[in-house]
Amino acid sequence: MNTFYIWTIGCQMNKADSDSLASKLRQLGYREAQKAEDADIIVLNSCAVRQSAEDKVRNKLTNLKALKRKRPDVTIGLTGCLVDSDIGSLQSRFPHVDFFMKPQTFDQLLDFAAEHVLPASPEIPAASSRFSPSAYVPIIQGCNNFCSYCIVPYRRGREKSRPLIEITSEIQSLSGRGIKEVTLLGQNVDSYGHDLPDRPDLADLLKEINQIDGLTRIRFLTSHPKDMSQHIIEAIATLDKVCEHISLPAQAGSNDILKAMRRGYTIEQYKDLIGRIRATIPNVALSTDVIVGFPGETPQQFQQTFDLLEEFHFDTVHVAAYSPRPGTIASINLEDDVPADEKMKRLQQVEALQERVSMDINSSLVGQTVEVLVEDCKGGRWQSRTRTDKLVFFSSPENHLGKLIQIEIKSAGPWSLQGRLEKE
Repeated sequence: MNTFYIWTIGCQMNKADSDSLASKLRQLGYREAQKAEDADIIVLNSCAVRQSAEDKVRNKLTNLKALKRKRPDVTIGLTGCLVDSDIGSLQSRFPHVDFFMKPQTFDQLLDFAAEHVLPASPEIPAASSRFSPSAYVPIIQGCNNFCSYCIVPYRRGREKSRPLIEITSEIQSLSGRGIKEVTLLGQNVDSYGHDLPDRPDLADLLKEINQIDGLTRIRFLTSHPKDMSQHIIEAIATLDKVCEHISLPAQAGSNDILKAMRRGYTIEQYKDLIGRIRATIPNVALSTDVIVGFPGETPQQFQQTFDLLEEFHFDTVHVAAYSPRPGTIASINLEDDVPADEKMKRLQQVEALQERVSMDINSSLVGQTVEVLVEDCKGGRWQSRTRTDKLVFFSSPENHLGKLIQIEIKSAGPWSLQGRLEKE
């Protein structure tokens, strides 16, 4: 046994967890396989935030039954938010799965892997290990908010911050290995430090990381509007490595819906926060999330959400139709009474609006020269990203991977920009 394959769906925290597990398996002597069929250990890292994501995970698990019949020696593990305290029901439905692991609890699988590792088999193709100049770094786990629609606190537990020195040491190590950009992760990064002895906050952490040699960019996800302090806003404005991009989920534009969601702020408070951010951080790019079709949402309340998006012109809007998650407050206490076709109609209205808004914002960049970090090469073209999280493609025969370069924007679409090297 010497190969592994990890399939990941969901948030960046899941991606970070998968990267961590993959690193530990490599340290034990395992290689990453190109596909599940070639692997001796298969792990599915699941998401249960929305029904569509959960359905994909369950379909993947069902499809692995045939592989398990064909290769009884293959080891299959399931982790992520689909794994709750009722593991028995999962074992009953998916008896071909060997390990059910709550998020970040991989010790049992790793002990098994250590006991069964064998010398690598050269005939089994290993996946390429292309260098990425960016890395995810979890800084706080869990969530204390218990929004009525969200399953995350029940699956990942209460908030627990990592010590500041532990985080900075990890990022120093990453920088020493050539990482240029880190994204700090948490279900609510703005709560960072409240449970630590010295009570540092996210701004304090950003200031420490900003001093690390070799590191050029710092991002963070995801913020909660009720916890985004002026101290954090001013740190973003003054620290040169912190990118001018903030993800700040609104979820709804109606105070009644926000109250039913248990979000902890009013729409007036949210708008005031957006105003203070834009006044403090010139040219900041703002992203938001909204849920349409929440229980009880009337056409008028949806219009308030639509008006919010139209008024503030967010750079990116992630929109989802509400789906009840068993065990959440909303699934227990609220009737899912907005018809599915109406949810889809509202979702499509938001998507159409945001396509127009994104096109307007991106078109304003045509003719400008922007700094990008080159992340990858796909289809013979370099893929890069601006400090404000705009995706930029350009062509060049030289190797630019991991470099900060200047690109002149030549054309724009709603989701990406096309450019060329400034010197050309």
